[in-house]
Amino acid sequence: MKNYILHQLLTWIDRICGSTGIKQFRSVDGSGSFRVQICAHVRPSCLLLLSAAPPPPEHRLQVHLEALQCHFTWDLDSSRSRLLRLCDNLTDIGSEEGYVWLGHIYNLQGFIHHRLGDCDHALAAETFRQTRTSDSDEGPWLVVNYGNLAWLYHHLGDRAQSESYLSKVDSLKAKYPRPSQDRLHPEVGAEKAWTLMKFSKDKKLLAVDLFEEAVTVEPDRAEWCTSQVLALASAHKHSDAALDDDILDKMKMAKEQDPENLYLAVLYLSQRAKKEEDVKDEARELAAKILLNPVGSYSGIKAVLRLYRRCVSDDEAIDLAEEALRKHPDNRYLKRCAALCYKWKIMSHKGGIVDQSTIDRGVGLLTEVIHLYPDSSLVKELDLADVYAKSNHSVPEADRIYKNLLQNVGSLEPVDKQMLYHHYAKYLFFDREQNGKSITYLMKAAAIPLESFYRRDSIKNLEKIRGRCRNKRCKEIEEFLDRLPEL
Repeated sequence: MKNYILHQLLTWIDRICGSTGIKQFRSVDGSGSFRVQICAHVRPSCLLLLSAAPPPPEHRLQVHLEALQCHFTWDLDSSRSRLLRLCDNLTDIGSEEGYVWLGHIYNLQGFIHHRLGDCDHALAAETFRQTRTSDSDEGPWLVVNYGNLAWLYHHLGDRAQSESYLSKVDSLKAKYPRPSQDRLHPEVGAEKAWTLMKFSKDKKLLAVDLFEEAVTVEPDRAEWCTSQVLALASAHKHSDAALDDDILDKMKMAKEQDPENLYLAVLYLSQRAKKEEDVKDEARELAAKILLNPVGSYSGIKAVLRLYRRCVSDDEAIDLAEEALRKHPDNRYLKRCAALCYKWKIMSHKGGIVDQSTIDRGVGLLTEVIHLYPDSSLVKELDLADVYAKSNHSVPEADRIYKNLLQNVGSLEPVDKQMLYHHYAKYLFFDREQNGKSITYLMKAAAIPLESFYRRDSIKNLEKIRGRCRNKRCKEIEEFLDRLPEL
């Protein structure tokens, strides 16, 4: 084919310049490309230089990197605050030896560290992933890890190391080919799916499809079947309604295939509770089993505390959290869960004043949690302000927290500004009875062009106020809502 194309080019040049005008041709071949150069005397108007030279090495390297399947090519862009929270969440999963997702955790941690500008920790996390794998364990599950390392060394300017890991990826892909050209290798697809579950709803739904592809190839991988169901449930987790029957059937089948997964068992029980089934006794039995297992965010402890709140009581949820803390008094994730239970109890209390000892315990736990999660503490600072607001003696403390947060609002990303403005608007309305100022902050939250619960709820509340037509700012609200763009 190359000789044919060269012949055609020479014929075309000959027609333009004339056979007597060209003394000599030389072809130079490189990397599947060639160039034709006129090297003899021809009329100046007919001098041609036709070139299809090989791309420079840097370009070839970039193309090779962009073709990888790894975190750097999976479109995982997210806000800095979201990445910091995710980093904490990954730490809270735990790192028990033999844990099925441990390699995935290290890979994602390395990517997040890089995105946050910490290449040293990124490299340490990715390399530590390899220390947990012996030479005899090398397989397709390392494709993502090697791909990440190729990108990391590329960003560090170490081309030799980058190309070394690209070579390792190519070797693994040759040894363990994908089932078809339009599908990922199941190990790679499952890791991509697990990773996407940690991001937006759209990515969670894509994760469901990727797990489906992986399970089709290896149907006996119980953790993949379970994770597919968890991704489905996570995409609908903010709904009070039970999941569709077909999803519940998949959840039941996954539970039977993965009976040791107590987190899945709690979620299935929670769905039954949403259908008004009495699951109190089963919830208590599950809670007892969970307390015997290692602590982590995948253990099911937070999910069972939520289930207690729904179908047992806030008080029993607090008792369960305190029992877990007695077994593991230094575990920060359990402290976070216990603080959440106290917040539920205090914020849902109706009639009269909440017992001060309950508020004090809640304040103490929340204060400690804020210090334990310094990079992702905004939500807990807002929780602390809300808890203070329910105490007769601590409203000034709530004011102080909001004042400090609002003074530093310029350093927050849009999603966090929106959350802060929304919380403050609610605080002003319910706890300070400053309706006019509350409206101002509802507008601030709604004005941020970012689709979220906080924006939707702010708009909903503004529409309610406008609909009542009893507030002097109704016309202003109406004009504001009319100008508000749809997202």
